[in-house]
Amino acid sequence: MASFWTGERVRLRGIEPDDWTAFMGFAVDEERLGDLLHPPRSAEGFRAWAKDQAVAKSDGDCFGLVIEAVDTGQIVGAVGSHHADPRAGWFEYGITMGAGHRRKGYAAEAVVMLLRFMFAERRYHKCEARIFAHNEASLALHHRLGFTEEGRLRDHVFFAGQHHDLVVMGILADEFAQLHSLSGLE
Repeated sequence: MASFWTGERVRLRGIEPDDWTAFMGFAVDEERLGDLLHPPRSAEGFRAWAKDQAVAKSDGDCFGLVIEAVDTGQIVGAVGSHHADPRAGWFEYGITMGAGHRRKGYAAEAVVMLLRFMFAERRYHKCEARIFAHNEASLALHHRLGFTEEGRLRDHVFFAGQHHDLVVMGILADEFAQLHSLSGLE
């Protein structure tokens, strides 16, 4: 039997202490993309964070995973769910991809795996993603995956010296099931 967490291109796995260098690189990539600007963090800060993540107890349906390329074993990104509301049946998720690993199908496959788990195994009804309006690649990816633009929060975030819009996108479990298999073992 194949693993639910391994696809054609990527494998999702827990964060290990040695993954800190990849996450340090993702932080630099996100700054270059024009994402939120954070104060610099030391290498030791990233090491401590990764070590904490590796042993952290699961926070219900909120978790972070490494995206690893199947062919090379290289860490290409990270994906996770957060702000889960099991009573109302919705959750929010986020994804980051390393600069050299974008537009290769890794993100799409990782998102489908995560959504399959949350919809089929955890029985959530809806997923939301919040995307900076200037991130055209991410908006296009979400449209391809079946997400619908639900709204735009005007001047909602402030970074790089100005306010920016935030696009709220969503997909319902039945919409996902029409486009993607709910079984990860086919």
